[in-house]
Amino acid sequence: MNLSAENISVRLGGKEILRNVSCNFLSGKKTAIIGPNGAGKSTLLKILCLLIKNFSGNVKIDGNDIRTLGRNNLARIMAILPQERDAPHDTTVKQLISFGRFPYRKFFGGNSSEDDAAIKNALEITKLTDFANRQVISLSGGEKQRAWLAMTLAQRPKILLLDEPTTYLDISHQLEVMDIISDVNKKFSTTIIMVLHDINHARLFSDQILIIKDKKVFAAGNPKKILSAQTLSDIFNVEADIFKNSAGDEIIFPIRRTNSEF
Repeated sequence: MNLSAENISVRLGGKEILRNVSCNFLSGKKTAIIGPNGAGKSTLLKILCLLIKNFSGNVKIDGNDIRTLGRNNLARIMAILPQERDAPHDTTVKQLISFGRFPYRKFFGGNSSEDDAAIKNALEITKLTDFANRQVISLSGGEKQRAWLAMTLAQRPKILLLDEPTTYLDISHQLEVMDIISDVNKKFSTTIIMVLHDINHARLFSDQILIIKDKKVFAAGNPKKILSAQTLSDIFNVEADIFKNSAGDEIIFPIRRTNSEF
């Protein structure tokens, strides 16, 4: 499904956050949104799924304004994993994942066979089957992140929004989460839109890059073409080298800041 934003502007708390942002997210592809802290990346993600509703401009899915779709219909199309999330202390992994089935449930209904299948599938994809009856609070950071990701996958979205999915994880668990995201994209042709801070993850795990700076789109396109040393200087005020690793991938390595006031 094609998701697009047209002339998005928003003010929060009297402060302008985004100004006339337009972008198109490729159906079935992975898009990474990057930019300096405070650039409006997370705000844009929340607007795309109507967690923030007070904005000007339009967000459309296959040409249809998402504000006309209704809450449940939108939730069957799109899921978001925000930065801020919490669950009751006694919640088990399986219970948490079952929350992702809310768009499909009747008011007083329990799990259907389709719900059970979706939950089982989400557990398997995130390698949490053996953790199903564990309390979420007892999990490690990487395990918790996979559990929350599994909840969004149980929603069976066609578009998945992820706000900094690897934050606070060690290197191994970062790669584990990014591999799961890539597998979901390949297996289900899910459109992935993710805010990332790691430039190399954005370069290696996305098909398209969207750079936000100074409240607007600075650049968009192929990661390997637009994520250059010059781009890092322009966006983050850092000097960087680019070299190839043993797999033949180009890696960006920041060396020093070029502007002490940044």
